[in-house]
Amino acid sequence: MNRRHALKALTGLALCPLCASTGFAVEGTHWTYGGTAGPDKWGDVDAESKVCSVGSQQSPIDIIGSIRAQLPPLRISWGNNADTIVNNGHTIQLNAGKGNTLSFGSGPYRLLQFHFHHPSEHLIGGKRFPMEAHFVHAHASGALAVVAALMVAGKPNLVFSRIITTMPTHEGETVKADSAINPNGLLARGRLAYYRYPGSLTTPPCSETVEWLLLTNPIQVADADMTAFANVFEMNARPAQKVNRRAVLRSS
Repeated sequence: MNRRHALKALTGLALCPLCASTGFAVEGTHWTYGGTAGPDKWGDVDAESKVCSVGSQQSPIDIIGSIRAQLPPLRISWGNNADTIVNNGHTIQLNAGKGNTLSFGSGPYRLLQFHFHHPSEHLIGGKRFPMEAHFVHAHASGALAVVAALMVAGKPNLVFSRIITTMPTHEGETVKADSAINPNGLLARGRLAYYRYPGSLTTPPCSETVEWLLLTNPIQVADADMTAFANVFEMNARPAQKVNRRAVLRSS
């Protein structure tokens, strides 16, 4: 998330956890995940971020109940590598090149970037998971769609392991990503069941322009790799927000 540069966002160059053409917090503004600039103060970052405090469709949420529905399948067409990688001070982000798309009954949405949170931002039935990955897509209209994958300790995931071994451990410039980092390797094979609900960016300016597509089945990664990520980002997750009157749908 870094934020008003629509052109950079659409080319995957913006240095932010959720980059897209819909607008983000002003470059250089200070926000954190704790302390005096933490989530309860994000509404004061700038005028555009006021919605962080007053919005009615904020994310993430705790999914306590859902409605089964005939949701369209997620049609993911990603290439087999990432373009660049950056530690932007809030997360490890990998920017995608051109030609990576997502469709789910509408689209295509272009994959801009993917990044990680520790612990998970979404909860399921009050349960928080060790980590969460977000794959951020933008439609030509400016709408966003984020495929989210919860992460648990289990057998090693070769792609995530490669990200961990090559990630910049200090905030800095964007660099070329390792060619072995294939985003497809971070998703379960076969049909992807998911929850769907309307929400927002999970960082300032918290714009309510996101269609959330949270996969129901977590992915397994090595516990040691999650520990290595936590050594760089001990906590980079926004607290759960009020669901209000939103319906959460679940694919059948």
